[in-house]
Amino acid sequence: MRAGVDLGGTKTEAIAMDARGVVLARVRRASGRSYDESLAVVHDVVAEIERLAGTAISSVGVGIPGSPSPVTGLIRNANSTWLNGRPFGEDLARVLARPTLLANDANCFALSEAIDGAGAGARAVFGVILGTGCGGGIVIDGRLWAGASGIAGEWGHTPLPWPSDDEHPGPSCWCGKTGCLETWISGPGFARDHARATGAALPPEAIIAACEAGDAGALGAYRRLVGRIARGLACVVNVIDPEVIVLGGGLSNIESLPEDVEAAMPGHVFSDAVSVRVVRNRHGDSSGVRGAAWLFA
Repeated sequence: MRAGVDLGGTKTEAIAMDARGVVLARVRRASGRSYDESLAVVHDVVAEIERLAGTAISSVGVGIPGSPSPVTGLIRNANSTWLNGRPFGEDLARVLARPTLLANDANCFALSEAIDGAGAGARAVFGVILGTGCGGGIVIDGRLWAGASGIAGEWGHTPLPWPSDDEHPGPSCWCGKTGCLETWISGPGFARDHARATGAALPPEAIIAACEAGDAGALGAYRRLVGRIARGLACVVNVIDPEVIVLGGGLSNIESLPEDVEAAMPGHVFSDAVSVRVVRNRHGDSSGVRGAAWLFA
């Protein structure tokens, strides 16, 4: 029996899962707002699912909004900023008193969807998060590929490819660069682009509802979103050529998005034929926590 924990910015979810992928217990708690609170929340949810499952937990995988440095083991790039520069993995192993692995939450999503989700059976899967931010993860032959520096799949912090004149230089990103894909194709980026073109400040859900009602401004914003995602993913295909790209995050709930993105990609891929499939995730919001549990597989 293994535990998976998804330590988010606002909520923390944990599951107890057996080797077949069957979930036997699940709990959710509000996330802590400090380093010590985060340690305590993970400890408490693991203890609770162990109690609910009625059996000992042998290992704990934890997805975090950042990643441990392969050099120092300290957390970097976490938007839960109190984790940055701290030995969270080492401290968790001490607090939990059992084997513990950490991974970026987008990597956990990709692993979940590659093992028993929408990418199951494919040798190479790229998992995409299109939510508050824009992340990604790479799974080859059922194994997560984190890369030499532990940042493989971070396509959200590469520039928007082939920008038009009105897309250059692009919005400023929290990472310190300008024009990152995340500033264009995340939920906030989508909303910002719509507001810039129409003057109407709407959340992504309202923009999509306006699309379905035939609103011209919303339809224009959606077409631009599809084109930008397609351009970004074409670069991913040119580099790793996955069989399946699985979309996750809030924007993946747009029903037509996978089909529309797949249709828009061929003109940007360096090939006479594009065989990659773009699909929606199978496990939804639970993909991250399931992937965390699979880290010890």
